[in-house]
Amino acid sequence: MNTNKFIPLKQLCTHYKVEIKFFINLSELGLIEIKTIERTRYIHEDKITAIEKILRLHHDLDVNIEGIDIIFQLLQKLETKETELNKLRNRLQFYEH
Repeated sequence: MNTNKFIPLKQLCTHYKVEIKFFINLSELGLIEIKTIERTRYIHEDKITAIEKILRLHHDLDVNIEGIDIIFQLLQKLETKETELNKLRNRLQFYEH
């Protein structure tokens, strides 16, 4: 498998100054996906933005991993509701014109 779009987990741990267990816990909660390729763990580069949000919550606001999980679930529900609201607004505009 091509690893061009993947970042080694150890490199992320060094860069963000966190233990590997932190990422494993995030993976266990389903917040990130860790791929193992030839005995090396990787995270896809598309997840870096989410990881940085998680780390800001963890470091800056001192939110634990369980709290981060709840926050991300609520944010996902909020995005779903916003999408639903936009669809309903569009339908309403269609009928108003």
